Amino acid sequence: MDEDTGEQGLGHRERDILALERRGFPGPGAKERAIREELGLAPVRYYQLLNALLDDARALAHDPVTVNRLRRVRERRRSER
Repeated sequence: MDEDTGEQGLGHRERDILALERRGFPGPGAKERAIREELGLAPVRYYQLLNALLDDARALAHDPVTVNRLRRVRERRRSER
C-alpha cells in the first residue's frame, strides 16, 4: 500500500492532480507548464492519470464536485465524436 496514502485512500500524486484541476489558468500553455513544473509529469501522462482517476470511487469520495464536473466534460466530448 502507498505510504503516502491519505484517509480517502488516494495517494499524494492523485490528490495533487485533483487539486490542479480545481484551479483556473490564465492562458494557453499555463496548465501544461504547471503540470510539468509542479507535478513533474508530461501532460500526456497527466491526462492518462486524470482519466483513470475519474473512474476511481476514491477520487469521487475525495472531491465529488471536481470529479463529477470532469466526468460531464468527458462525456460531452465523447458524445461529440
